[in-house]
Amino acid sequence: VRLVESGGGSVQAGDSMRLSCAASGQSFSSYVMGWFRQAPGKEREFVARINRSGGSTYYADSVKGRFTISRDNAKATVYLQMNSLKPNDTAVYYCAADTYGTREYNYWGQGTQVTVSS
Repeated sequence: VRLVESGGGSVQAGDSMRLSCAASGQSFSSYVMGWFRQAPGKEREFVARINRSGGSTYYADSVKGRFTISRDNAKATVYLQMNSLKPNDTAVYYCAADTYGTREYNYWGQGTQVTVSS
């Protein structure tokens, strides 16, 4: 499974941005997908996840109400819509696939940088 993120960049506080993660392979609809982020000098942290059908989502408290995860199984793509961005959202954002449904993400993308300035 190959995951490729896109959509990162630099924005001002309060702006919005949408990240995309395109997956290879034939079984995308069977994967639980997640987004994670890692800020400079910090450990990687969970951001959001979405179940196979897209009907169930879960968010970190720090992004709840501002970020929305979604997926398009026909396009084998998962998205992260980020609104009301804050400077402490600055990080490298990674998408990940949990292909066995065990909540252990076994495939990761290369990451995309998101920088939010005040």
